[in-house]
Amino acid sequence: VFALSNSSSVFKRNCLRTYRAGCGASLGEETKAFPIDLYSNENCTWKIQRPENKVIRLIFSYFQLDPHASCAMENIKVYDGPTSNSPLLGQVCSNIDSVPVFESSSNSLSFQVATDSTDLKRSIFAFYYFFSADSNCGGLLTSPEGTLTSPNYPKPHPEFTYCVWHIRTAENSKINLTFTDLFLELDPNCKFDFLAIYDGPSTKSGLIGQVCGRSRPTFETTSNTMTIALSADYANSYRGFSAHYTTSLTCSSDIMTVVLSDAYLDTFGYNENNLQLNDPTCRPVSGRPMVFSFPLNSCGTVKMKEGNKITYTNFITASQTGEIITRQKNLQIFVKCEMENNSTVEIFYVSEDGVIQNSSALGRYNVSMSFYESDLFARPILDSPYYIDLNKTLFVQVSLHSTDADLLVFVDTCVASPNLDFGSPRYALIQNGCIKDDTYMNYPLLQHYGRFKFNAFKFLRNHASVYLQCQVLICDSNDSNSRCTQGCVPRQKRAISSYKWKANAVIGPIRLKRDRSSNLQQKSLYTFSFVILAINVILAAVIVKRYIKCQSEYKYQKLQGY
Repeated sequence: VFALSNSSSVFKRNCLRTYRAGCGASLGEETKAFPIDLYSNENCTWKIQRPENKVIRLIFSYFQLDPHASCAMENIKVYDGPTSNSPLLGQVCSNIDSVPVFESSSNSLSFQVATDSTDLKRSIFAFYYFFSADSNCGGLLTSPEGTLTSPNYPKPHPEFTYCVWHIRTAENSKINLTFTDLFLELDPNCKFDFLAIYDGPSTKSGLIGQVCGRSRPTFETTSNTMTIALSADYANSYRGFSAHYTTSLTCSSDIMTVVLSDAYLDTFGYNENNLQLNDPTCRPVSGRPMVFSFPLNSCGTVKMKEGNKITYTNFITASQTGEIITRQKNLQIFVKCEMENNSTVEIFYVSEDGVIQNSSALGRYNVSMSFYESDLFARPILDSPYYIDLNKTLFVQVSLHSTDADLLVFVDTCVASPNLDFGSPRYALIQNGCIKDDTYMNYPLLQHYGRFKFNAFKFLRNHASVYLQCQVLICDSNDSNSRCTQGCVPRQKRAISSYKWKANAVIGPIRLKRDRSSNLQQKSLYTFSFVILAINVILAAVIVKRYIKCQSEYKYQKLQGY
């Protein structure tokens, strides 16, 4: 019924879809949506301009460029003005992971599409409109859980709606987004009205999904930030959407955090007074939503070795107390952090009198690396760059930040390079636990610290800086056969078992003091030259002034006899 009531808009949209853009055009309509089909070796420019005092929003809601083309050879460039000499707003390439949206600062905007020599069809769908002010929608959400809806929900959203929501929750948490209702215009490629969900703090972050129609997908981030953008054109507006976000289980290298939403607990009739961990003295740190946050070595958490993994498990139990009978289900939530090789897997099981559900996510151990003043490893070097004398002994410590006292850190491989990308040239200090540099020395294993020293050097061919990258392994100290206890193991003899997790850490740059001295001398020379020049200028000015004064004192005198 609603679609029929918008028959004029449907007719308008169908007319629009019959228009296909050629290679460039000058556009003056207040709004236009159009597909662009291009082939190889094309360079086309579209100019958008109107005399009225409004700005332009341009959206590329769908584009298929050559997937193997470089960004330099094939792209869409958008300019904040009528020509390619105007400021560049940005560019779109085949590998971009977002729905590109550009806004002008005035009433003109242009974009240029260039294609390479590959013989295939490129398809782009663009639409733009002039506007003077955004609608009051979107914003920043910082609570552990919340609800967001489209403008006017459940009534149709306004035309040319563009809203951006930024969600930021507690550190080390992840965000789960579910849709309780979604009704946007249906299109196979979501070209017209759509939601774009990003895994990060802005619309420049990685795109998780672009949705429209009547689907109800769920999304999960890899960090504590999510961005959601709603974009709509001028026709076929429906109910919009209603979505709910929560944070659940996250694991860092020292803390486990569990968040239970109010809506979830309300379905069972439970609150913070009914919930506890294995250790009943460990209570929620906040009540609405319910948040448990506790160190991995506390609150009755059980640590186990399972193959090549270290796991930490606990239970959150909920039941009525002080009653003879109950008609509520006994709720048991099983939480588990699995530490293995390159990641942490969080597993969340919910048992409701025999019914079990689960979900998972990813995280990492926290590792850092620093230079120290001496082999006491008491005072880290905070200077950057770190200026040293050639052949000076340098002391390095890699630290694992964890509350689990039964973990060991082993420095497996360290390479030095004059470049931060650690390309050529590279110099190995230690590799696979085998020492490669004569001055390198490991210190005995000490729980969460991997320590070593080596003598400073510099790369030839006038490289000024040295950066250091180390790969460290983390093992269970109760395993006497772990990789951390084996020392030098050549690559061809390495076993699959051995370590539980590995990480990379980088520090630098290191520079020689004489480089700094030469820089200071050069600066001093420049300063001295400037002072001499200034003195000469002042002296010249004084001499010129005195000369002018002397000239002004000469007067004509009448000669005698004339």
